[in-house]
Amino acid sequence: MPQIYLCFLWHMHQPFYKDLITGQYKLPWTRMHGLKDYYGMVRILRDFPRVRQTFNLVPSLIVQLEEYASGQAADPFLACAAKPAEDLTGEEQEFILQYFFQANVERLIRRYPRYGQLYDALRQTQRDLSRARSLFNAQAFRDLQVLSQLAWFDEEFLATDPELRALVAKQRDYSLEDQAFVIAKEREILARILPVYREFAARGQIEISTTPFYHPILPLLCDTAIAAVAHPNIPLPSRFRFPQDARVQLERARQFMAERFGTPPAGLWPSEGSVSDEALALAAEVGFRWAASDDGVLARTLGGFEPTAALRPYRWHRQGRQITLVFRHHFLSDLIGFVYSRMDPAAAAADFLGRVHETCRPMLAKGRDALLAVILDGENAWEYYERNGRPFLSELYRRISEDEQICAVTVAEAVARLEPEPLEHIHPGSWINANFDVWIGSEEDNLAWEYLLRARETLERVEAEAPEGGPKHAQLAREEILIAEGSDWCWWYGPEHTSANRAEFDQLYRTHLANAYRALGVPPPEELSRPILRLPPLELHLPPTGPVHAVIDGEVTSFFEWLGAGLWKADPRSEAMHGQRRLIREVYYGADSDNFYLRVDFDVPPPRMPKLELRIRLEAGQPAQRSVVRARWQQPEAAVAEADLARGGSFECVWRRVLELRLPLAGVGADAGETLRVQISLWQDGLPMDALPAQGWIECSTAPPAEWPL
Repeated sequence: MPQIYLCFLWHMHQPFYKDLITGQYKLPWTRMHGLKDYYGMVRILRDFPRVRQTFNLVPSLIVQLEEYASGQAADPFLACAAKPAEDLTGEEQEFILQYFFQANVERLIRRYPRYGQLYDALRQTQRDLSRARSLFNAQAFRDLQVLSQLAWFDEEFLATDPELRALVAKQRDYSLEDQAFVIAKEREILARILPVYREFAARGQIEISTTPFYHPILPLLCDTAIAAVAHPNIPLPSRFRFPQDARVQLERARQFMAERFGTPPAGLWPSEGSVSDEALALAAEVGFRWAASDDGVLARTLGGFEPTAALRPYRWHRQGRQITLVFRHHFLSDLIGFVYSRMDPAAAAADFLGRVHETCRPMLAKGRDALLAVILDGENAWEYYERNGRPFLSELYRRISEDEQICAVTVAEAVARLEPEPLEHIHPGSWINANFDVWIGSEEDNLAWEYLLRARETLERVEAEAPEGGPKHAQLAREEILIAEGSDWCWWYGPEHTSANRAEFDQLYRTHLANAYRALGVPPPEELSRPILRLPPLELHLPPTGPVHAVIDGEVTSFFEWLGAGLWKADPRSEAMHGQRRLIREVYYGADSDNFYLRVDFDVPPPRMPKLELRIRLEAGQPAQRSVVRARWQQPEAAVAEADLARGGSFECVWRRVLELRLPLAGVGADAGETLRVQISLWQDGLPMDALPAQGWIECSTAPPAEWPL
């Protein structure tokens, strides 16, 4: 009887959240999904020995899991969860209120009544964190600290660990001992993840495949111009072509996995199922024997969709290189990812297997075996399911085990049993619409690629100019650029996706690039101080109403000295909404007939933040003449400043409680009546910390006083 070879490939991945210079994790999702998904997705197969599967592990995920398991990960989210509630500062309380409710409300939060009660209390304040703090006493904060962690614990441990079961049953009024127990249990769970993969791989029930090290879109690393093949006339950034980086990402991934699991992986899930002829050639050269993509890519390759085309493997061969390809059944994979969470688990499992048989029936009717590949994230879907998807998966695997026509096998087993069809060319695309539009083409995406290109070219230039052996920290710079080549950053840029953490992703991407410059001993460019995200403006702007005659002393000497100034004020909601603390509170600016004046007020007094630098960039005239002022904070209570003025001249700058600046209009190249454009950014130890305005420029008229409105 012809067989259905059903290949599940669960893709396990999280972005690289660690800042290599500070050592801090900027978001907690590797740890949270480590508690909830990675262990149990394999362990459940213990009860279904006839079900064999493929698990795709991304090396950069494993690096993070290993740090958490060893206790080396510096995670401020974990630190806040572990700190006694009575000792939390006001800032830490607001941090907890902002981030510890970032979970599926119905499946994770309301599963625990007290957690749901605390969530409702926050909602009643319209997420006003300052107001919410007054509603949460120490016990409420500790309950939130405990429950926000328990909600992410794997079903395996919640069902079998008696101490965890007792903690869940307690529901509220948790003690310091309870809190410490939860934190200790987290490390125990995280330490058990990789061993369970090794155990099941050693006995052959799972195959482990991998992805390029930091999860880049390989075809775009090889050549961003390839995006125009799938989408003609798409707006593209300056051409990025570094196939050598794509090779490094592949080689390092294969070597890393061999070190961790004893043998190099045969299989490759290219990040986002993205393929091109050049990318497949590299994968074959590195030693991968099979790779996978989406049936939409196959349809574009073959010139049209044919229902059974994706039910067999293909042998891609070109210029002496070859690799076997399997293609993801897009519709069935998406049913698990997005639909079945809303159904009864048994009904969903029955529906899925019914569709598997229906899909494969035409192929089986010809007396041929069918290969059906179901490929999706092994982590993100389950928080939408009852009990993290375990009832659905248990029912599905039970039915598969009892179905004589279905063999649930690894991808390597399936391609060994079926004769592949020849394929001499692959359409360049990804699993999303068989193109690369999610990662390139929009204004935000293209700007991210431009910044990446400049950093990558800077690395090449500095290495070429350096003495033999290269700059001291070139390897760190190269690592940061490899991280920035990952697909995750541009996943959140552009119009396609949204997240409560988009601003954090944007900040982390720019930090990785800034770190690369710092490692090379090159000042990071000004552009990295500003968000790439084109978020709606959240700033208050009032234009000047009269001339300014300020005393430049770094103090607010008199209310009247800045009375006619314009005001650009950061909206306080940006902290709650975007998770980034604003260090520049407001900027006053204006001019008289001879000078431009600027005052910068800070949320944090400068003495509390060492190695600060404020950069002020000015443009005037056509074409724009540029001037730059840099003020560096010097302990204990003053700053030193230097200026590069377009036309020279003296200036005044004093930084004490506030920063005040006077610049001659002639020196900056601004003639009377012209508009002067200003940008301000704050840097600490070479990293961009804040900028005002977040996008664009502050514009100031230099018209003489007689032309000011009355």
